[in-house]
Amino acid sequence: MTDLEASKDYLEKGVSGNLYEHLKSVISNLLDERPEDPVDAFEELSRSIKTNPEGAPRVPDADSLESQKLLGLTQIELMRPLPDGEDDDDQEEDGENTGKLANMIEQMRYFEDAGVGLGREESMRVFLALKQLGKEQPLKKIRFWGKVYTVGKGLGDYYVAECEYTDEEAPVEEDPIPDAPPDEGEGEDDDKEQLPVSKFEWPKVMQKEKYPEGPNKYRYFVCTELKGTKEVQGRTWIPLKDVTPAQVACARQIKKLFTGDPDALIKSYPPFPSCELKYKGENVDFEATYMDWQQNPGTEAQLLRAQIADITADCSISPKGWWVPEEEEPEEGEEMINIRENEHGAGGEDDEDGQYQGHKRSALLIPDEGAQHWGPEQGWTHHQRNILPQGKCTWEDPRFKDPDAEEEEEEDEDGEPKDDLEKETGRGVLDSIALDEPVYGMPAWTSKVTSQRNLRYAGVVLSSNKWPGAHALAYSKGKKFQNVYFGYGHKYSQTPFTPQQPPEACEEYPNDLTITEESDPTRAEELEHEAAQKAKDGEGGDDDDDGDDD
Repeated sequence: MTDLEASKDYLEKGVSGNLYEHLKSVISNLLDERPEDPVDAFEELSRSIKTNPEGAPRVPDADSLESQKLLGLTQIELMRPLPDGEDDDDQEEDGENTGKLANMIEQMRYFEDAGVGLGREESMRVFLALKQLGKEQPLKKIRFWGKVYTVGKGLGDYYVAECEYTDEEAPVEEDPIPDAPPDEGEGEDDDKEQLPVSKFEWPKVMQKEKYPEGPNKYRYFVCTELKGTKEVQGRTWIPLKDVTPAQVACARQIKKLFTGDPDALIKSYPPFPSCELKYKGENVDFEATYMDWQQNPGTEAQLLRAQIADITADCSISPKGWWVPEEEEPEEGEEMINIRENEHGAGGEDDEDGQYQGHKRSALLIPDEGAQHWGPEQGWTHHQRNILPQGKCTWEDPRFKDPDAEEEEEEDEDGEPKDDLEKETGRGVLDSIALDEPVYGMPAWTSKVTSQRNLRYAGVVLSSNKWPGAHALAYSKGKKFQNVYFGYGHKYSQTPFTPQQPPEACEEYPNDLTITEESDPTRAEELEHEAAQKAKDGEGGDDDDDGDDD
């Protein structure tokens, strides 16, 4: 046997496959396709054939190789170790995270056991990207809010980070809005004929609740590409502006799938408003503002922020007792606003010393009979304020008030102020999820354990039926919990979405007989009028002739 035959025989006796045939297939495909970079293409083609030997081999194109190189560069930035002498403030010596970024890797592992969440590789990339965000911004707390899926242009899904700024570094967005409409008709000449005045009144622009209040309790950052601080290509973390009541109210009336382009305009009806306001002097020009919103609508980033506010308000839940009122119980008719974490880390059943002992798993799972059968110290509660239909957490009177008018409050029989306008109300900030309204006959929440094979250490996951993709996790006897969202940013609906129809056109003028157009004359009436006009003209001509004779 010659050396060539012996070498060939060796290559054909591979334990995991025939290396000779594999090399022959790879080289044959390279010669057929002739890619620009055969060295890089060789590795990718070899991997493709080994992964799917029965399928057609695929030679990677230049764009695919370039994207993999860029991905590698971003991973290098995320994985780069800290410089010498620089410590990680978020980690203690025992490895437990006690700083501004929670142990997301552990939480995602529980979600993965329950069949939701990110893969382990993606979870690590998100975790490292959030750590980089914490180094770029003066934040005291960072939480992975979730992932919003996109369609269309292939620009990537939105990764959302929920953040709180340090007290000294919190940015302020100035947006003054007066409480009175602009004066109309100033400078007009009173001698001119007064035209009919429209009785239509532009709605009042509600004042937004500024950070850290209401829907703007947190600041949010999004990105479509996970990368480090070094700019490689594309975007890094993008801050979202505070949401306005008009945006929240409009977002509930439209349905748009996100494309991954934060600057894309939202074309819809009703028109999705932007954050820009038009002024006339020191007052807001409401007519110009609403007209500008129709011509220059808001962007996809602003719509995303409005949906984040709604999902956060409805789906932020925690084991009962984790949050407690910050002050004494409010009086009847008043809303409890301020809450704080329990001094012992969570609520639930306390022992003799008042130390939290956690919840049993059965106390966190929804009973088969329904959440209404939970005990007084069992179950889950909301811990974010409800957003009212007007788009705010604190109700605001939508009527204009004249600052110069004296306030005269009428009283009812009981001596209370009388007001014909009914205030909008919603659920309480610490209400149980057992009080949530059913969703098309289904319970608002469903529960399950994270693993049936490891019940001793399994956690409990609750999933929202109102917002598909919203989940809540509790483990370690309810002493640790997390809320996360993975979805398209829309509520569940059994019927196809139907856009709202524009209102009927207004009448051009009031239906008043004094200004109603008269009927056209008949031909006989026209002839009679012409004869009378000729006779009148003839009499005038005779008078002129008599004056000339004199």
